[in-house]
Amino acid sequence: MKNAYRIPAVLLSVLSLLFALAAYAAEGTPGEPGAKHRHHRMYDTKTVETISGEVVNVKTIPNRRGTGSGVHLMLKTDKEEIPISLGPSWYLDKQDVKIGQNDKIEVKGSRVTFKGKPALIAAEVKKGTALLKLRDENGVPAWSRRKAQ
Repeated sequence: MKNAYRIPAVLLSVLSLLFALAAYAAEGTPGEPGAKHRHHRMYDTKTVETISGEVVNVKTIPNRRGTGSGVHLMLKTDKEEIPISLGPSWYLDKQDVKIGQNDKIEVKGSRVTFKGKPALIAAEVKKGTALLKLRDENGVPAWSRRKAQ
C-alpha cells in the first residue's frame, strides 16, 4: 500500500519543481528589467535618440522587491539634466567600461516619461573610445536570457 502513495507524491514533487522553475525563468534574474519589470516595458524603439554631456552623479538604487539594485545617473547636456537608467548593478560591475561622476559620455537610448518627467533608458554608452552595450536595437537587455532566443 505504501508504493501506491509514493508515485503520486513523487509526481506532485516533480510538477511543483517544474512550476517553480518556470516561474523563476519568466521573472528573470535579480535586478533584470525583464518582461515583468517596468524599464523593459517602457523601452520604445520609436523614441531612441543619442545625447551627450557630463555625468553629474551616479546612484545605485535598490529595486522594489529588494533582490538587487539598478544603476542610474544624472546627465547634464547643453539643453537639460536628464536621469539615465543603465541596468542592474550586478551586470555593470562585470563590465570593463566604468561610468563615474564628471565623465563625458554619449548615451543612445529610449526617451521615456517616468513619474511625469523625461528620462532615458540607455542602450549604449560611449566613454571616449570605449563602448558599453546595454541593449540591442529592439531594447532587449544584454543581461537577459531572452537575448539568445
